[in-house]
Amino acid sequence: MSNQETVEVFKQIMGSYPTGVTIITTVNEEGSPVGLTVNSFASVSLDPLMVLWCLDRKSSHISAFKNSIGFAVHILAADQSELCWTFAGKSLDRFSKADWSYSDNNLPVISGALGIMECKTVQTIDAGDHIIFIGQILDINKQDKEPMLYFRRNVGLIPAGWPVLSK
Repeated sequence: MSNQETVEVFKQIMGSYPTGVTIITTVNEEGSPVGLTVNSFASVSLDPLMVLWCLDRKSSHISAFKNSIGFAVHILAADQSELCWTFAGKSLDRFSKADWSYSDNNLPVISGALGIMECKTVQTIDAGDHIIFIGQILDINKQDKEPMLYFRRNVGLIPAGWPVLSK
């Protein structure tokens, strides 16, 4: 199998791996909000509370995130699909389509998410064509909403009747 074929198979496998969906935000060097849709997100530690996410080095937002002191993670709710695709697109005017404000930590925070974690960046790690950002949670809040799921290039509500397995 050629390298390109291997990459395509990898993309198909990862696209079939259901994940949650986030929007990660920060401010750039001018103090303006920047943000993008990310599904490469995971918890890292409970003590202290830490999370990680990955950003492609070719992203137009790479310098904003590398030079900021923190970021906000928005765990999207199932009813935020339009916002998900807005922040996944190329539009530079993403925040005009969102209800948002600056938090006490001077981070852009979008309303309506299932959960929001405001983080200070504690480490970045070079990892191939991506950079891994690790953040310690400074502030956290949650709303009683259903989560958004990403699966095979689609987003939406976890299907009704989803099997619930217990020990």
